[in-house]
Order: sequence, then structure tokens, then C-alpha cells
Amino acid sequence: MSARTFDYDRFRLRNFVEKLISAGEVEVHEEPVPLSDVAACLNGNPKAVLFRKAGPEGAQLVGGVLGSRRRAAIAFGIEKERDVFREVLRRLERPQPVIEVPSAEAPVHQEVLTGDDADFTRLPIHVQHEFDGGPYISAGIDCSRNNETGLTNIGFRRLMLRGRREAGTNLYAPSDLREYYRACVARGERMPCSFVVGSHPVDHIAAMQRLAGDELALIGALRGEPLPVVRCVSNDLLVPADAEYVFEGYFDERGYTELEGPYGEFMGYYGEMKPNPVFHLTAITRRRDALFQTTTISGDLARTEAAIIGAIDSEAFSWRAALTAIREPVAVHAVPASNGNHNVRLALRQRSPGDARNAITALLSSHSNVKHVFAVDPDIDVFSDEQMEWAFSTRFQADRDLIVLAGMRGNPIDPSMDFGRGLAKAGFDLTVPFGKLGSRQFTRGEPPRIVPQQTHGSVREALAAGPKSFVALMRALGSQDGREIVVALDQLRSEGVLARLELGEYSLKR
Repeated sequence: MSARTFDYDRFRLRNFVEKLISAGEVEVHEEPVPLSDVAACLNGNPKAVLFRKAGPEGAQLVGGVLGSRRRAAIAFGIEKERDVFREVLRRLERPQPVIEVPSAEAPVHQEVLTGDDADFTRLPIHVQHEFDGGPYISAGIDCSRNNETGLTNIGFRRLMLRGRREAGTNLYAPSDLREYYRACVARGERMPCSFVVGSHPVDHIAAMQRLAGDELALIGALRGEPLPVVRCVSNDLLVPADAEYVFEGYFDERGYTELEGPYGEFMGYYGEMKPNPVFHLTAITRRRDALFQTTTISGDLARTEAAIIGAIDSEAFSWRAALTAIREPVAVHAVPASNGNHNVRLALRQRSPGDARNAITALLSSHSNVKHVFAVDPDIDVFSDEQMEWAFSTRFQADRDLIVLAGMRGNPIDPSMDFGRGLAKAGFDLTVPFGKLGSRQFTRGEPPRIVPQQTHGSVREALAAGPKSFVALMRALGSQDGREIVVALDQLRSEGVLARLELGEYSLKR
């Protein structure tokens, strides 16, 4: 495929935002908005927010793009919001090539800023939370390279401004980037890295995947077509050619030397200030009419982009684990209000005793961020808090159905974690005893639906044809009342010919 066959606007962030505006999913601020007000406009907002004139420069800024499942479904071009993770898995099975294009062809190289012109403080980068250590770039997809394999690694990582051309990041949590960087520090070498800001939502979800190989290909796979990439101007890394911005640079060889944070983390609390590496900016490349992007992380977790991205990632990962552990997972839901990672609900159809427990332990051990798993039968809607609470209250006994795994690996920013002993994880088996689903004991009490279709002339005649419940008698007699049936049953009882069966049906004595 030649470079000129690429539609560089097909997966452009600005075009996607316009699509969201047409769908009624964007709150547009035409008036000037100071950067200090941006976070408050975004927090808990059910819509994405587009600022036409952010900050004194009047920059264009968008946030909350992926802050709902509906917007995620729109990004993938599907109707059902609950099926986004299935679409992710489907696309991951169809790899796409990564194709390098010339710099002159790449929209993200329409403007190249180096030297004093490469300046973080000229961009609409805002403070996101009350006690943050400074303004943060929160929508960055980091691109780095494994020196041993030559493969590109991508992730989703923040940058805290330290100056015009310096920023801190968080490389404490286990990740490929952390290991690559530590190897560079051990050799006394800088590590090139570039941050892509202003990306289509599927690119953000691709950056959260954990699969072997060149991870730029993950972006192409989730887009469903080949990915055009361009070589950076100040380092040798490849980045998506159709991005809005790219920040090129390197992490210096000094290691974990400078304090970064605090920051409002995706757990909903502040992460501690910690020594971390320093990123040095060497170039900014961008489209001529580039749209800057910010991402919601903490605050009202259920509506943050971090929670929605995390939930889709957890659902895809959990589904793969469940398919390995059991035969028939039915539905999965990672709860956004639990930061999209900690609480996962799984509905399954049990074929053998123990299937629920096998699935629970598989999910708890497959993903370090999954902390609690709730397993239910197929009759429970995992997206319904009411149905999950009902299952929890009526199908769970703590001394029988609680699974606790101690000393597990967890995320180091979990404030409840005991760092000396690891993380405790729990599984809740909310399924009915094997083989009991569908029994009267575990049948949901629902209103009767009676269509008058009279088949018998009397209660005696109906019962002579076989035992019947009270509602079945109403149907048999075409009754939309029922009180006359009470009278008829009482007459049979007085004659000594009425019996009751184990499940409550009425019958004539033999």
C-alpha cells in the first residue's frame, strides 16, 4: 500500500469529535474558558467537552471523549454498548500491518517545533485535581522501543510539567516501559520516548492491551486497517502519522531522581509524591489545526475516561481468562465506579460443579488490577446493580461461597494494599447450587401473564385433566378475576376431594 492511499482523517480525533457533536454527545464551550476551570467542567460531565477558546491563547481543547460506553461504541462503529469488549477481541484476531510513510505525507509533521519553540507551557495543559503537583498531560500514548527486539512498545501514561521542556512521569507500576528504562539506566544510556497526544479512542484502548509483538500493530488491529506511522524528527521512534500532536524526547540516564506527583489517580485518591524519571522534550510535531486532548482520570470515577478504558480492557482480559477456565461464559461487566478494574461481574452457565469457582480464580489471577470477582448465573443481568444486589443477598453464604486469595500482586497505587504482604483478592460465588437453577426454589417471582383461552368448563373438569397451579386454572377457565376459582376450590375441599402437591399445584384426590 502506498502512503497516498491512506485516509489520514478517517481516524483523526477532530473528526471523531465532530461525529460526537452530531450525536449529541459533546458540550461545546464557544466562550473563553480559563485553564483553571477546565477540570471542573469535565468532572462528572455525562458528555465530552470541547473548549473552542481554552486559556489566554484561545487554544482548542477536548476532554472526556471516551467517558461513556456509548461513545466507546460509536468509536468502534457498533450499536450495543455492552459489546465493545467483544469487538475489541474480534479485531485483535485480525492483525493489520504497520506501514511507514514519508515525513512529507504525515499530517502530524505539518508543523515541527524544535529548540525554544518546543515548549510545553505554550499548550493548554491544565491542573486536573486540587492537590496535583502541577499541570498534567493526561492523554499521552507513550511509544518506546525494546533495544533487544527492536519492537515498539506503547502504553498510556501521564506527564507532569516541570518546566518548558521537562516533565515527570510515573514508572513505578510494573510495565514493559519500566523494564526497558531500568535496563537503559543500568547501561548509563538515555531512553528515547515519544508521547502521542490527540488520538482516536480506539488508539487509547489499544494502548491498554497486553499482547506480544510490536504493539503499534495493536492500534492497526483495533482500527481494522493498516496503520500509517512516521519516524520522529529528533529520535528514531515510529508514531501514528495521523495524530494531532507528538512530543518527542527521552528519559535521561539518571534513573528515579526527581519527585513527581501528587496526582489524582484512577483509584479515586491521590498517589504519593515519588522519585521518578525525567522526560526531556526535544521536539513537538503537530497538525496545522491540531486539537489538544486531555483525559479525565480521578474525581467522579464512573464517568472518567480512565474508568471506561479500564473497564473495556478488564472485560476483554477477563473474557479471555473465562474462556480458558470454563466452557460457557455468558456476560462480563467491569464496574466503572470501581475504577473499571477492581470489581468484575461474570455471568456463566455452569456445566459441572465448580465451574463458578474455576472462573473466579482464573479472573483473579489473570489480571493484577482485578480485585473482586462476582460470579452469577445467566438469569442475572451483570449490568444491573439491583439484580446483582438481589443475587448477593439471596444466593451467597460467606462461610461457603467466599474465596480469598492472599499475597497476590496488585497495583502499587491501591491505598488499601499492604505492601509487605501483597494484595488480598476475593471471589464471591453468587450462583445457585449446581443443578438448582430453574427449580421452584430459585425461580424469580414474576407477575402472571394471563391470556384468556378457556379450555375447560369448570375447576373440577380442569383438575380432572391433571394438576394445575392457581394461575393455570385461571387460564384453563378463561378467568381474568380468580375469585370464582377460590369459591370452586373451597367447594371441592369441603367435598374432601381436593389435594395439594409438593410445588403447590391443586389436584383431585384419587
